[in-house]
Amino acid sequence: MTEVIPDCAPARTLISAELFDRLCHRITIDENVELGFAAQIVDQALAFLGACARFPGNRLAPSKPVDIGWHAFILYTLEYEAFCHRVAGRFIHHVPQDVPGAPEHSKNPASVRDCTVDAIRRAGYIVDPELWTSDAYSCGTCHEDGNCAASGVDGNENTENRTA
Repeated sequence: MTEVIPDCAPARTLISAELFDRLCHRITIDENVELGFAAQIVDQALAFLGACARFPGNRLAPSKPVDIGWHAFILYTLEYEAFCHRVAGRFIHHVPQDVPGAPEHSKNPASVRDCTVDAIRRAGYIVDPELWTSDAYSCGTCHEDGNCAASGVDGNENTENRTA
Protein backbone atom coordinates (compact mmCIF):
# COMPACT_ATOMS: atom_id res chain seq x y z
CA MET A 1 0.00 0.00 0.00
CA THR A 2 1.35 3.41 -0.94
CA GLU A 3 1.19 6.18 1.64
CA VAL A 4 -0.18 9.45 0.33
CA ILE A 5 1.68 12.43 1.76
CA PRO A 6 -0.51 15.54 1.86
CA ASP A 7 0.51 18.86 0.36
CA CYS A 8 2.58 20.67 2.95
CA ALA A 9 1.33 23.86 4.59
CA PRO A 10 2.72 26.21 7.21
CA ALA A 11 1.81 25.05 10.71
CA ARG A 12 1.14 28.63 11.80
CA THR A 13 -2.42 28.11 10.60
CA LEU A 14 -3.01 25.80 13.58
CA ILE A 15 -3.45 28.82 15.87
CA SER A 16 -4.88 32.31 15.51
CA ALA A 17 -2.73 35.06 14.01
CA GLU A 18 -3.01 36.94 17.31
CA LEU A 19 -1.62 34.03 19.35
CA PHE A 20 1.07 33.37 16.75
CA ASP A 21 2.19 37.01 16.98
CA ARG A 22 2.13 36.90 20.79
CA LEU A 23 4.36 33.80 20.85
CA CYS A 24 6.76 35.35 18.34
CA HIS A 25 6.96 38.55 20.38
CA ARG A 26 7.72 36.60 23.57
CA ILE A 27 10.52 34.70 21.84
CA THR A 28 12.08 37.90 20.44
CA ILE A 29 12.27 39.25 23.99
CA ASP A 30 13.20 36.07 25.86
CA GLU A 31 15.74 34.82 23.31
CA ASN A 32 16.94 38.13 21.82
CA VAL A 33 16.28 37.02 18.24
CA GLU A 34 14.81 38.80 15.23
CA LEU A 35 11.07 38.57 14.63
CA GLY A 36 11.52 36.56 11.43
CA PHE A 37 13.54 33.89 13.21
CA ALA A 38 11.01 33.83 16.07
CA ALA A 39 8.28 33.19 13.48
CA GLN A 40 10.28 30.26 12.08
CA ILE A 41 10.64 28.87 15.61
CA VAL A 42 6.93 29.13 16.40
CA ASP A 43 5.90 27.65 13.05
CA GLN A 44 8.18 24.65 13.52
CA ALA A 45 7.09 24.16 17.14
CA LEU A 46 3.50 24.00 15.88
CA ALA A 47 4.53 21.59 13.11
CA PHE A 48 6.27 19.40 15.69
CA LEU A 49 3.19 19.40 17.93
CA GLY A 50 0.98 18.67 14.93
CA ALA A 51 3.16 15.66 14.11
CA CYS A 52 3.04 14.52 17.75
CA ALA A 53 -0.75 14.72 17.54
CA ARG A 54 -0.91 12.79 14.27
CA PHE A 55 1.66 10.12 15.17
CA PRO A 56 1.49 9.60 18.95
CA GLY A 57 3.34 6.27 18.84
CA ASN A 58 6.40 7.60 17.00
CA ARG A 59 9.66 8.57 18.68
CA LEU A 60 9.60 12.34 18.14
CA ALA A 61 11.63 15.08 19.80
CA PRO A 62 12.19 18.78 19.07
CA SER A 63 15.39 20.46 18.03
CA LYS A 64 16.78 23.07 20.42
CA PRO A 65 15.19 26.06 18.61
CA VAL A 66 11.89 24.22 18.16
CA ASP A 67 11.86 23.45 21.87
CA ILE A 68 12.15 27.19 22.56
CA GLY A 69 8.88 27.64 20.67
CA TRP A 70 7.26 24.79 22.57
CA HIS A 71 8.34 26.30 25.90
CA ALA A 72 6.91 29.69 24.89
CA PHE A 73 3.58 28.11 23.92
CA ILE A 74 3.32 26.13 27.16
CA LEU A 75 3.50 29.39 29.14
CA TYR A 76 0.09 30.28 27.72
CA THR A 77 -1.52 27.35 29.50
CA LEU A 78 -5.14 28.00 28.55
CA GLU A 79 -4.35 28.42 24.87
CA TYR A 80 -1.91 25.49 24.89
CA GLU A 81 -4.41 23.16 26.54
CA ALA A 82 -7.17 24.15 24.09
CA PHE A 83 -4.77 23.67 21.16
CA CYS A 84 -3.75 20.20 22.37
CA HIS A 85 -7.32 19.02 22.77
CA ARG A 86 -8.37 20.49 19.42
CA VAL A 87 -5.41 19.12 17.45
CA ALA A 88 -4.55 15.92 19.33
CA GLY A 89 -7.65 15.12 21.35
CA ARG A 90 -5.41 14.98 24.42
CA PHE A 91 -2.87 17.08 26.27
CA ILE A 92 0.63 16.86 24.78
CA HIS A 93 2.95 16.87 27.78
CA HIS A 94 6.50 18.16 27.58
CA VAL A 95 8.57 15.32 29.02
CA PRO A 96 12.18 16.14 29.94
CA GLN A 97 14.17 12.98 30.43
CA ASP A 98 16.62 14.37 32.97
CA VAL A 99 15.09 12.42 35.84
CA PRO A 100 17.57 9.96 37.38
CA GLY A 101 16.95 6.52 35.93
CA ALA A 102 14.95 7.78 32.94
CA PRO A 103 15.57 5.82 29.73
CA GLU A 104 18.06 7.25 27.27
CA HIS A 105 16.56 9.36 24.52
CA SER A 106 18.53 7.77 21.74
CA LYS A 107 22.03 6.59 20.97
CA ASN A 108 21.59 8.27 17.59
CA PRO A 109 19.98 11.74 17.82
CA ALA A 110 20.12 12.05 14.02
CA SER A 111 17.74 9.11 13.64
CA VAL A 112 15.24 10.73 16.03
CA ARG A 113 15.60 14.01 14.12
CA ASP A 114 15.03 12.24 10.81
CA CYS A 115 11.97 10.45 12.20
CA THR A 116 10.61 13.75 13.56
CA VAL A 117 11.17 15.63 10.29
CA ASP A 118 9.57 12.78 8.35
CA ALA A 119 6.56 12.79 10.69
CA ILE A 120 6.15 16.55 10.25
CA ARG A 121 6.11 16.14 6.46
CA ARG A 122 3.70 13.20 6.63
CA ALA A 123 1.43 15.26 8.89
CA GLY A 124 1.27 17.84 6.09
CA TYR A 125 3.46 20.63 7.43
CA ILE A 126 6.39 22.44 5.84
CA VAL A 127 9.77 21.59 7.37
CA ASP A 128 12.21 24.46 7.85
CA PRO A 129 15.59 22.70 7.45
CA GLU A 130 17.43 25.55 9.21
CA LEU A 131 15.78 24.53 12.49
CA TRP A 132 16.41 20.80 12.13
CA THR A 133 20.16 20.62 11.44
CA SER A 134 22.33 18.29 13.51
CA ASP A 135 23.78 21.37 15.26
CA ALA A 136 20.27 22.56 16.16
CA TYR A 137 19.18 19.13 17.31
CA SER A 138 19.57 19.15 21.02
CA CYS A 139 17.00 20.28 23.47
CA GLY A 140 19.59 21.78 25.79
CA THR A 141 17.18 23.53 28.12
CA CYS A 142 15.65 20.21 29.16
CA HIS A 143 18.74 18.08 29.44
CA GLU A 144 22.32 18.54 28.36
CA ASP A 145 22.03 15.57 25.99
CA GLY A 146 18.91 16.88 24.31
CA ASN A 147 16.53 14.45 25.95
CA CYS A 148 13.02 15.79 25.93
CA ALA A 149 9.97 14.53 24.15
CA ALA A 150 6.24 14.70 23.82
CA SER A 151 3.98 12.45 25.84
CA GLY A 152 2.71 9.31 24.21
CA VAL A 153 -0.58 8.09 22.90
CA ASP A 154 -2.24 8.03 26.32
CA GLY A 155 -1.26 11.64 27.04
CA ASN A 156 0.58 10.68 30.18
CA GLU A 157 4.22 10.67 31.10
CA ASN A 158 4.78 6.95 31.57
CA THR A 159 8.02 5.82 29.99
CA GLU A 160 6.30 3.09 28.00
CA ASN A 161 4.14 5.73 26.33
CA ARG A 162 6.81 8.28 25.46
CA THR A 163 7.12 9.29 21.84
CA ALA A 164 10.83 9.82 22.21
